Amino acid sequence: MTPDKLVDMANQIGSYFATDPQPEHARRQIAEHMKKFWAPSMRVTLFEALERDAGVETQLDELVKRALVEHRALLVSSPSNA
Repeated sequence: MTPDKLVDMANQIGSYFATDPQPEHARRQIAEHMKKFWAPSMRVTLFEALERDAGVETQLDELVKRALVEHRALLVSSPSNA
């Protein structure tokens, strides 16, 4: 899956959780959703794209960016480490 498609999907998830009145909870829910429903390869591709291309970061909603930064360990851990 392309990084652009993953960004779109991540932003859709972020839009859903953006209504949570507690931003910390929303960021955690975004990360947990991605961990539960995204294949590890999708998460890795998104993080690799973020490291390679500053344009990818600018496409992400702020809530999603913060969720990725705060919960990176959860999102890139292997299933045996989760």
